[in-house]
Amino acid sequence: METKDAYRQRLKTQLKEWSAQIDLLAAKAENVGADVKIKYTRELDKLRAKLREATEKVKELEEASGDAWGEVKETADKVWDDLKTGVASVASKFK
Repeated sequence: METKDAYRQRLKTQLKEWSAQIDLLAAKAENVGADVKIKYTRELDKLRAKLREATEKVKELEEASGDAWGEVKETADKVWDDLKTGVASVASKFK
């Protein structure tokens, strides 16, 4: 089983990667038509909100201990999966 510190570090690294990917997608959105740009901007705003939520979960993981850590990890996994799916979905629209 992954340790708390290893899990937290893995999440932080992934957050940085997703943040960079969202920034890249935002730059690509600048080069599309106005109607499409509005749609992509809304989707990117949702991703940024999910990114903030995931960042908060990492902070909760840092502060959690014992049984509370397991509960926070479980909800963090759900937030993580949602963010991962969202980033992949938006990225696929730019291909």
